[in-house]
Amino acid sequence: MQRQIIVMFCSLFLFAFGPAWAAEPAAAPNRGALFKVQQNGHTLYLFGTIHVGSKDFYPLEPRLAGLLQQAPVLALEIDPLGDPQKLARAVQKHGLNSKGITGLTPAWRQRLDRLLKQYNIEPESVAMMKPWLLASLLTVSEFAAQGYEAGLAVDAHLSKQAHAAGQKILELESADGQMALFDKMTPAEQLTFLQEAINGIEDKEQSAQAREIADAWRTADAKALEALALKAEQDDTFSGRFVQKVLLDGRNPALADGMVKLMARANNSVAAIGVLHLVGKTSVPELLRKRGLTVERIY
Repeated sequence: MQRQIIVMFCSLFLFAFGPAWAAEPAAAPNRGALFKVQQNGHTLYLFGTIHVGSKDFYPLEPRLAGLLQQAPVLALEIDPLGDPQKLARAVQKHGLNSKGITGLTPAWRQRLDRLLKQYNIEPESVAMMKPWLLASLLTVSEFAAQGYEAGLAVDAHLSKQAHAAGQKILELESADGQMALFDKMTPAEQLTFLQEAINGIEDKEQSAQAREIADAWRTADAKALEALALKAEQDDTFSGRFVQKVLLDGRNPALADGMVKLMARANNSVAAIGVLHLVGKTSVPELLRKRGLTVERIY
């Protein structure tokens, strides 16, 4: 079951906090996935990221570093170093309510309280969170416990470099738009989403899958990434279906649209989005191929 793990790798907004770690350029292995997309004499490079990170993710390999340095535009899902007020407004609108979480049985509440204590999260600090947001926070906390931190996210690393160089950054989505997808779940569905997150953490499923996805990204293992995409497609839990239908299949067409528009006005730009948007039958590269663009997988 891929559930909350994929949520974290595909939803950037929760990782807009904290500094990104940077390193001096040096020889490094391939990471993630890199595609070259061409149409009408224009080229776009499409790089698959992870929305958490660890120090050994860096530096990125020299070829990609060179492409990023020369790119007129860096396109991201959202800019993690962008306007923090936009993020705050999106959280307020879609992630909080005065009632907080209702409907949990005493047994589920006990399990939740154990995890909050495990991650040193004060219950008062999350009292107004909707279930989907709390589920995401728990998953982020589990990632951190496994050594994968929000502040070291690949997207944040790229954004920091682009801002330092005065490079133009294009947001393909918005924090409000991303959070609105979660907020469309009914209260009952959000409770299920939270309960499945708790189950995944307690049975160690999330820690194992975090390592699996991170290792596949760290080594640019195309077969392993495709296998993860197949697992996601076959996950029949509520969270699994939500991730596949809404967070992946539902977002990929608009992401592809944004890249086509970017290619039409700028050459040799780089688009960096969650790596799981780049694998599988309904991936962004497959959508671009169906539109007649030439797509080459570099690694």
